[in-house]
Amino acid sequence: MSHISAHAADTKPVETVHPDNLPAASQDPGLAGAALEKMVEQSAEHPDVKNSIHAPMHMLQNIPFVHKLVPGLEQLANQYHVGNFVIVRATGERIFESMPIYPRLGMHLLFYGGTQVKMLRNRSVETVLKDLSVRQGKIYDSPESVKSIPSFIQTYSISLDELEQPDISKYKTFNEFFYRKLKPGVRPVQNAADPSAFCSAADCRLTVYPTLDLAKQLWIKGNNFTIPTLLGVAPDSDTAKAFADASVAVHRLAPQDYHRFHSPLDGVVGDVSEIAGEYYTVNPQAVNEPGFDVFTANKRAVLYMTHAQTKLPVAFVAIGAMLVGSIQWTGGAQKGASVKRGDELGYFAYGGSTVVVLFPKGLIQFDEDLVKNSSVPIETLVKVGDSLGKVPAH
Repeated sequence: MSHISAHAADTKPVETVHPDNLPAASQDPGLAGAALEKMVEQSAEHPDVKNSIHAPMHMLQNIPFVHKLVPGLEQLANQYHVGNFVIVRATGERIFESMPIYPRLGMHLLFYGGTQVKMLRNRSVETVLKDLSVRQGKIYDSPESVKSIPSFIQTYSISLDELEQPDISKYKTFNEFFYRKLKPGVRPVQNAADPSAFCSAADCRLTVYPTLDLAKQLWIKGNNFTIPTLLGVAPDSDTAKAFADASVAVHRLAPQDYHRFHSPLDGVVGDVSEIAGEYYTVNPQAVNEPGFDVFTANKRAVLYMTHAQTKLPVAFVAIGAMLVGSIQWTGGAQKGASVKRGDELGYFAYGGSTVVVLFPKGLIQFDEDLVKNSSVPIETLVKVGDSLGKVPAH
C-alpha cells in the first residue's frame, strides 16, 4: 500500500470501519458491490491502476471516477485516515499504510456477509466477491493486462533492482509480474547456520503470538476461530490435538509485496489439504473484528511439514482473499522433499493474501521485538528470511 509518515497520519483519526461511517444513501451493500464491479471492469480498460481498484483512500479527491461511484466516500477519506500503522523492522520506524479502495469497500460488504441480503442481480455478498475475484484474475491473466504494470509499479514504489527479470516488457501478463521472482541472494536467511532457527515465510506484515489464546485476545478476534476450523479437521482428530494451543505467526501480504512464499524451517514437505471458502478481505480491521471469521471462512490450502531438528509437525496455511485468483504450490507440492529455510513453497496470484504458520506448543520462541510489537498490537514489516525465532533452549 502507498504509505505516509506517522507524523502526517497523526493529524487526523484512523477510521474504525463501520457501515454507518458512510452517508445513509451510500450504506446499501448493493451500491458498494456495484462500485466494486465497475472498478474491476475499469481495471480491464484503464492502464492506471489508481483509477480502478487500487485508488488509494488518501488520494480520492484526485480520482473523480472512484468517489462518484460511492457518494460520501471522498468526505470519509477527508475526515479520516483509512488504513493501518505498521513498524518497519529494519529501522524501527512507525509508518501508516493507506488502504486501497477495494478492501475498504470489501470491509463494508463484510458487515452484510452471511446474511440474507441480496445485491447485484439477486446474489449474496459471498457470491459477488467470488465472481469479482474470478473476474479480476481473468483480467490480470490476459495479455492486455501488461498495460497496467507501469502504473502498479509507480503507485506502490516497487523496486525493480531485486527482480530476476527487471525488464517489465518481458512479462506476458500483469499476473506474471505480480508473482514475479527475485534474484538469488536478495533475501538472505538470517541465522542460516543455526538448525534451531526459523525465518519469515514472506515479505509481509507480521504478527506472532506464543499461544492461541493470546492470538485470539489481541489479533484474531473472529468468534469461531479455532485450530480445527482453520485446518478443516475434526476437533478430536490427532491433527487438532497436535496443534492444541499452538504458537501462531500471521504473515499478511499487501498488493505491492513480492507474492511468493517460502519455507520458515528446515524440514520435509508433507501433504497439502485444499479447503474451499469465501473471498473476504484479510485487512487487519477485518481480522480484528469479533463478528468476522475471515481466516476460517476464506479459501485456503494447508501444507503439513515436519521440522528436521525436532521431528515435530508444522502447519503452513496459505489463505486466499478478496480478488485473489489462486494459491499455487511449487516446492510445497513435492511431497517427501527436504527443504531449507528460504526455499520457495509457492505463490499467490493477484490480490492481497495471508500465510498463517502454526507451531506445536513449545516448538518456537519468537523473537522479542516481534512479540513486543504484536502485543500492542501492531504489525511488523519484514522480509523473507528475516529471523522469526528459535527452538527454546531447555
